[in-house]
Amino acid sequence: MKIKSISELVSDVLDKIKTINADEAYEMLKNNNCNLIDIRESNELENTGKVEGANHIPRGMLEVYLDPNSPIFQNGQIDQNKEFVLFCAGGVRSALAVKSLKDMGYQKVSHIDGGFGSIASSKFKII
Repeated sequence: MKIKSISELVSDVLDKIKTINADEAYEMLKNNNCNLIDIRESNELENTGKVEGANHIPRGMLEVYLDPNSPIFQNGQIDQNKEFVLFCAGGVRSALAVKSLKDMGYQKVSHIDGGFGSIASSKFKII
């Protein structure tokens, strides 16, 4: 049995998911058309800052939190009718996470190419 590398795993999903750039994500957030979700770990946010307007859901809890029966929906923190735009530090985890959400049945889901690195050099405000 051959074990796939992370680059092979990501390569396999990139043609099956929607990838957008930071500017597209910024416009979607500005126009209130998406749920911007930061899937980095808490220590990453502490070290590099948070993106204004983003919801933080660590990658390890994403599927649990985005279960439609979870409190995150019941408290109105996430709007299921808007596109879910995910990002991590560089785009690897978010690409795999988008595939997982698609497997759950989510249709309107994408990730930001380049992750936080591209966000930090865009119009987004880091707080």
